[in-house]
Amino acid sequence: MSDDSAKTQLFPEDEPDSAVDLSDFRPEDILNLLVFWALAGVVFLQFFTRYALNNSIGWTEEIARYLLIGVGFLGSIIATRKNTHIAVQFFYRYLSVNVGRGLSTLVDLGNIAFYAAATWICIKLAMRTRQYMAVVDLPKSIVYWVVVAGFAGMTIYSVLVALKHWRQGYSDLTRPTGDIKTTD
Repeated sequence: MSDDSAKTQLFPEDEPDSAVDLSDFRPEDILNLLVFWALAGVVFLQFFTRYALNNSIGWTEEIARYLLIGVGFLGSIIATRKNTHIAVQFFYRYLSVNVGRGLSTLVDLGNIAFYAAATWICIKLAMRTRQYMAVVDLPKSIVYWVVVAGFAGMTIYSVLVALKHWRQGYSDLTRPTGDIKTTD
């Protein structure tokens, strides 16, 4: 390995712009990025007013908490779409192909059921919430509707991921690197 190739691998920002692939960029990515930068701005404002001005703005604590919830749930949509949620793949290496496929199908169906149930529960919670935020005069149900959107997006993408796994005959659990398992 030459020094130039090592440098390219260590510092991806030195690669030409043509190497950047934005083909998997979706609207939820932009929304999550906007919420993230709003969170960064609010946290910076909180830090600056607390430590530089020695006079903290009260609403920044609450809004930062709610924006963090939004980033978490909107980011989970992205993780579901890319099928990058944390999973234990160790045991799939020692299972037969058929058992591994059956278990990974059960995992896909369990994901769909969980996300759909969580969406339904959060809808019921959001519709019942009549409280307002402590410092800002906004309904707290806004936060719950963002969580509903997150779970609904995860439900939709988990169905699409399950269909993809069913069509290709394997999932990332049974073939994490796309290698073909031939033993039964």
